[in-house]
Amino acid sequence: MNRSLASALLLAGALVAGGAQAAPRAVTDPAAPRALQADGPVSVKWDDPARFTEIRQSSNRFEAERGDWVQQLARYVQTTAAKPLQPGQTLDVTLVDIKRAGDYEPWHGPRGRDIRIMRDIYPPRITLQYTLKDASGRIVSEGDARLSDTGYLHNLGLKSDSDPLRYEKRLIDDWVKRQLASQATAAR
Repeated sequence: MNRSLASALLLAGALVAGGAQAAPRAVTDPAAPRALQADGPVSVKWDDPARFTEIRQSSNRFEAERGDWVQQLARYVQTTAAKPLQPGQTLDVTLVDIKRAGDYEPWHGPRGRDIRIMRDIYPPRITLQYTLKDASGRIVSEGDARLSDTGYLHNLGLKSDSDPLRYEKRLIDDWVKRQLASQATAAR
């Protein structure tokens, strides 16, 4: 066997083996995780993303399902919500529903159907349930939070203009700053 053919076969084998380990390409894939691995005081889980408004009401379900945006938002919740917690406190979060900012408008023709259009009528929304516990495991606070920003296009101060989840992350930042931080501090 010549050297270039052997190299090509090795490369093809590595690609196939690597593809088997790759993350699912759709958030609704049954093999996709439904919770983050416990890492620190915050645990985050979610049900089937196919039930999320983002996918159920999308005019381009294929594009809405693509990627790992649910896991990215869950990781963001996990790291951001851990900051205001007092030593020993834990937080359990369940992402109940997500509607990302913007939507697809297929009536713009075949070239525009895969482009997420940002308009005031498509604000980001996240519904979550949370339980905050103290160091002894006693529930300090629990409830539902319905996060939304109808003026998301007019608010300044985004951390990154290139992050496709910047509007949803800002919802999480606002919830942590306005509600969670005060509950965590009051429970000292």
